[in-house]
Amino acid sequence: MMGKEEEIARIARRLDKMVTRKSAEGAMDLLRELKAMPITLHLLQSTRVGMSVNALRKQSSDEEVIGLAKSLIKSWKKLLDVSNAKTRDPGRDTPLPTSSTKNASEAMDHSRKRLDLPRMSSTPRITTFPPVPITCDAVRNKCREMLTTALQTDHDHVAVGTDCERLSAQIEEYILCADFAGARGFRWSLWATGPGSLWWLLDTTAAVPVPSLGCIFLDVGNTDMKYKNRVRSRISNLKDAKNPELRRNVLCGAITPQQIAVMTSEEMASDELKEIRKAMTKEAIREHQMARTGGTQTDLFTCGKCRKKNCTYTQVQTRSSDEPMTTFVVCNECGNRWKFC
Repeated sequence: MMGKEEEIARIARRLDKMVTRKSAEGAMDLLRELKAMPITLHLLQSTRVGMSVNALRKQSSDEEVIGLAKSLIKSWKKLLDVSNAKTRDPGRDTPLPTSSTKNASEAMDHSRKRLDLPRMSSTPRITTFPPVPITCDAVRNKCREMLTTALQTDHDHVAVGTDCERLSAQIEEYILCADFAGARGFRWSLWATGPGSLWWLLDTTAAVPVPSLGCIFLDVGNTDMKYKNRVRSRISNLKDAKNPELRRNVLCGAITPQQIAVMTSEEMASDELKEIRKAMTKEAIREHQMARTGGTQTDLFTCGKCRKKNCTYTQVQTRSSDEPMTTFVVCNECGNRWKFC
């Protein structure tokens, strides 16, 4: 007999096929099955059925299908809200200790502190997603709010079950770290927790922590124009209605906060836009080569841009007759041009 998680995953796959084929036949039956199932936040996150339902809602023109899909997403959003509330206030449901138990626990804690002295590790512990420190910087808080809003575009976060506030804080931290590390000329890729629960940068060129440089940005990080432009670029691309895959990949973890923090505009672009840019580049090279007059093809020169040897050169007398001729070289592969005497 099929388990609940496998059953939900099966329904999600069938919904994805309907979206791909642009046919909603039988969608109502699948949505009714989902409505009858007791779905938890864990099942939402493991099967990603919310993304499938949301994609069907956007594509379908059937009002009944759209209405039921919206109802499901709304009910699943409540699961996420409850989870976030518990995370922010974990002690709300904890009963208050009585005076006797309080005194006993305090005595136990006191004896434990005397016996178990804090141990400092010489090597920082590497964590993939460390808890994000709270910042009192107004600019950084505003950037985090705007990133959260961008991640919540089109309610994809509900379908995935992602805490957008925590994710946006992680992205903002990495953006600040990228500017901090880049300005000091070393490469970085990981975080580490060091003494005092501070965050250290790791210099990947030497594979060692850099305590003299790390942690400083937590207090005096430079939220200059470069930082703001980088944040603005992330927000613009995450909110782009023509590139929903980028946002979904960030929400489900396919693109990590560290990766999205340093991606270029070309890397964040949609597949469609990448293909258009590639075609335009090829066309520009072709037209550039067609406009070239004469020349001798040779493999004696190496292009400094693409490192290929497929070149064409011409020699022209640009100075007096007793001076050597100037050689103009064009790469037939990428269109790069250079000259020498």
